[in-house]
Amino acid sequence: MEQEQQQPKKKSPVRYVIIAIIAIAAGIFGWTKISYAITHESTDDAQVETQISPVLPRVSGYVKMIEVKDYDSVKAGQLLIEIDDADLQTQLLQMKADYEAAQADILNAQAALKNAQISLSTNHGDIKLSSIKIQQAEEDYERNQKLYADQAITKKQLDDSRFNLEQAKQQTANNKSELSTAQSRIAILQAGLEKAKAGLAIKAAAIQQQQLKISYTKVYAPQSGKLGKLNIVAGQFVQAGSPLFQIVNDTTYWVVANFKETQIRKFYPGMPVEIALDAYPDSTLHGNVASLSEATGARFSVLPPDNASGNFVKVTQRIPVKVNIDHVSDYSNILRAGLSADVSIKVN
Repeated sequence: MEQEQQQPKKKSPVRYVIIAIIAIAAGIFGWTKISYAITHESTDDAQVETQISPVLPRVSGYVKMIEVKDYDSVKAGQLLIEIDDADLQTQLLQMKADYEAAQADILNAQAALKNAQISLSTNHGDIKLSSIKIQQAEEDYERNQKLYADQAITKKQLDDSRFNLEQAKQQTANNKSELSTAQSRIAILQAGLEKAKAGLAIKAAAIQQQQLKISYTKVYAPQSGKLGKLNIVAGQFVQAGSPLFQIVNDTTYWVVANFKETQIRKFYPGMPVEIALDAYPDSTLHGNVASLSEATGARFSVLPPDNASGNFVKVTQRIPVKVNIDHVSDYSNILRAGLSADVSIKVN
C-alpha cells in the first residue's frame, strides 16, 4: 500500500497541448507580422484631405442678409449672403444721368458738324460764283480798255471796270480763306465728336462695371459641400477679399501620406493601398497611389532648412504621397478632412 502511494503521479498532457498551441499561434502571429513588414511600407503620418474653398466677398459693405447657418449643406450657386447695395445703386443712377448728358453732347456735336458741312458746301458755291465774276470782270475790263483807246468811253468807266475786277478777285480770296477756315472747323468738330463718343463709351463701361459690382453684393457658393463656422453677423462691415467662412467639399476625398525617403524606392502610381482611419479602426479602406510629390515636405515650409550653413544634422526627410480612395462615395459618412490615418502600401 505504501509503495503504491509513493509512485509519482503522471502529468496531464493537456498542459503541453495548450503550451504547444500558444507557441504555434505566437509563431504564426510573429511570422505574419514579419512577413507583412517585409512586403509592405507603412506610415501613420497621414491625413484625409479634400477641397476647401473660402467664401470671399468681391465688394465691401454692410451685411444685409445671411441665408445660411453654421455647418449647413449647400449647393454650388446657392445664395449665401447679401451685402447692402444702396450706395452702389445711387452711384449707378448718377452714372446713368452722366451717360444721358454725354448722349446729348454727341447730338449737339453732330448738329454742329452738320451745320459746318453745310457752310462748307456754301463756301464752295461762293468760290465758283466768284470765279465767274472774275471772268466777267476781266472781259469787261479788256473791252473797256479797247473802247477807251477808241475814246468811246470815259476814264471813269474804265476805272470802274478795273475796280470791279479787283473787287471780284478780293472776294474770291476771301471765299477761299473762309473755305480753309470751314475745313479746319470741320476737322475740329469731327475730333470733338469722336472724343464725345469715346467719353460715352467710357461712361457705358463704367455703368457696366457698376452693375457688375452690384451683382457682387450677392455672394453665392463656389462649390457644393458643407459650411464651416460663420464668422459674420447681419449688419457687420466686411472688406472685399476678406474670408467670411469656408465650404468643405463633402464628395471628393483623398489621403496624403508622408513616407520616409527610405521607403519610397519601389513606389509608383497605381499601387494598391490599405487605409485605416484612427476614428474608425474597424473599417479598412482601399485605394491606390495617385502620385508622389516632387519635393519633400520640408521644402514647402515657411522656412525651409538650409544645410549649407550652420551645424549640419542629417534628418530623414518625408515625401508626400497622394492616395486615391476607391469607391469614395461609399465612405462619405465617415470621411472628414483632417482625420488621421495609417497607410500601408504593398511593395512586394
